Amino acid sequence: MKFIKSMLIVLPLLVQTASFSQDLMSERIRKIAGKKRSVYFKKGIFHSGNSKSESTLKSVRHGYQPSNGYERLVFDFKTKKMPKIYGYKSEGDKKIFIDFFNTTLSSSHGVFGSSKFVEKIEYYPVGDETLSTEIVLKGNYSIDVFYLEKPGRLVIDIKS
Repeated sequence: MKFIKSMLIVLPLLVQTASFSQDLMSERIRKIAGKKRSVYFKKGIFHSGNSKSESTLKSVRHGYQPSNGYERLVFDFKTKKMPKIYGYKSEGDKKIFIDFFNTTLSSSHGVFGSSKFVEKIEYYPVGDETLSTEIVLKGNYSIDVFYLEKPGRLVIDIKS
């Protein structure tokens, strides 16, 4: 009897929690390329390959290209290759979430500054091995994601 009462209390909480979680199983998963492809998307999952090299995020640069209609974010790393990443572009939250594996944040990474499409960027070191990043957008924009090497860079083009 005590078990049934406990279940009657716990079960509604579990159902409510499940209803507020994200269904990532229905999202398209994209492997990012080593060059610009101009394939923009509004939501979904993206990732890089299996690079296991340790890295440090040196800085984040940005610039608006009026002739092309997009703002470019560039994450600069101290290594020749970009670390392994896993990211999610949320359409409803107007955010981009990125996990950089085996990556630390440089103490001299600087301030991001003002941007046309980005409200702010926040960093969350997770243990000694992962750097989680949350990019808060000013609106519901499309993104194109790719990487460059020598030095390692993650590039995100944002357009309305």
